Amino acid sequence: MADQDQQKKTAGIFITFEGGDGAGKTTHITFLASCLRAMGHEVICLREPGGTSVGEDLRAIVLDPKNAGLCAESELLIYEAARAQIIREVIIPALARGAVVLLDRFYDSTIAYQVYGRGLPMSFVRQANSFACQGVHPCRTILLTTGASAEEGLERATHHGDADRLEQAGTSFHARVNNGFLAIAAENPERIRVVNSSGTKDETARAIFTQIKDIFGWGSDSFVWKEGFFDPILQRDTSEKARIDLSED
Repeated sequence: MADQDQQKKTAGIFITFEGGDGAGKTTHITFLASCLRAMGHEVICLREPGGTSVGEDLRAIVLDPKNAGLCAESELLIYEAARAQIIREVIIPALARGAVVLLDRFYDSTIAYQVYGRGLPMSFVRQANSFACQGVHPCRTILLTTGASAEEGLERATHHGDADRLEQAGTSFHARVNNGFLAIAAENPERIRVVNSSGTKDETARAIFTQIKDIFGWGSDSFVWKEGFFDPILQRDTSEKARIDLSED
């Protein structure tokens, strides 16, 4: 029903990427965006929280380790405020003109982090999500999972330097979040497709394409997986200069 509502309201394609820290979301959003642009699509890459001036300011607040005392309720409302802004300011206009929107985290992350991680009531968080989203839902969600422990995921996510406020929440918190993502996926098998990202980047990219080809009307794997198609894009877009300015996965 959510997918049908989305198609009625918009002309574009909205795909979200979810997963725990270190799962590879940023890498594969970048890669997918380049592939789609090579096919002639307008692609907008965004992150939550962020994607707007207001959203980036709110992101800085929620991730700043100095705000360790931020309560779970305040944290939720910050995320929802950033979400409401990006939906109205960026996502709705982009979809209306037929663009492909690739978003790093959306309301599934809010359920995973605020309900499973923080322990807030599911009904309250769902109401907050609904209010912020105002009927905008993704056509497809890719949940990237490595199968690694929360500790290993945090190690990958923090290799760049100091840990942010969420990364400092501890392994037990992130283990609950990871379990939450899997539970959410099990409840929404049509929309959410689980992709194991523990293999090579090429293997993961091909798995992602398999899970979205129906949305784009690609008729066969031979078209999507044409030999050599991925190689130059993969080499170019995994370089530091070509990476989009998203989160560190």
